[in-house]
Amino acid sequence: MISIPKLKNTDSGQYFLLAGPCAIEGRDMALRIAEKIVTITDRLRIPYIFKGSYRKANRTKIDSFTGIGDEKALNILREVSQTFGIPTVTDIHESHEAAMAAEYVDVLQIPAFLCRQTELLAAAAKTGKAVNVKKGQFLSGASMKFAAEKIHEVNPQCHVILTDRGNSFGYGDLVVDYRNIPEMAAFDVPVVMDCTHSLQQPNQSSGVTGGKPKLIETIAKAAIAVGADGLFIETHFNPAEAKSDGANMLPLDQLEGLLERLVRVREAIL
Repeated sequence: MISIPKLKNTDSGQYFLLAGPCAIEGRDMALRIAEKIVTITDRLRIPYIFKGSYRKANRTKIDSFTGIGDEKALNILREVSQTFGIPTVTDIHESHEAAMAAEYVDVLQIPAFLCRQTELLAAAAKTGKAVNVKKGQFLSGASMKFAAEKIHEVNPQCHVILTDRGNSFGYGDLVVDYRNIPEMAAFDVPVVMDCTHSLQQPNQSSGVTGGKPKLIETIAKAAIAVGADGLFIETHFNPAEAKSDGANMLPLDQLEGLLERLVRVREAIL
């Protein structure tokens, strides 16, 4: 497995990137997406972690896509890491999944709705992997202190990342409060802005989550400007055909230009 640096200050001086499809839909798509992003991030000297969920547990409807099979998807994540020499990150949803997923990936991600689940955080910490905790849509940035403390209480050496993904007020939309970034940075951990999930429009009457992908660049630029260490972006060759969260994904052919512009923003504030 690839070791994960603290990422608070990268060697390149750039932000780091967690990016990939929402869910692992198959081997070919995962490898093609990873290859494209690796080419871009290598050129721009952006530290990169490939993201893909091996299983989606939080779905609006019972018949929504959840995955292609745990072992199959996890093996694809391992192949991505070995093929391109990059770390990988995936979500876990229950405590017993932590040890299993840790055999395949470098970073365990705690979904936002589960960020207060003590046993889940502890199980992730025990694996020795880096842990990325998504801030609950119902919490302030300052409240995430306790999630980080739970992990460090179990494993003081664990690399913790905190990720903002907007706040919900229960009306099918999310709002980003950029105060959360410096509030979480005060805990001396890398802070990430989730530029795609923060634009979700959950719980639509259709039963399919909507989104506002045209605002991804706006969210990303503002996050870099206020000091985010990293960005989280879900991307797909054709978001309209994605099996999960396509409504708020970035088309992959738009990623390179966006990252180039964000590099300039980062350089301007250093």
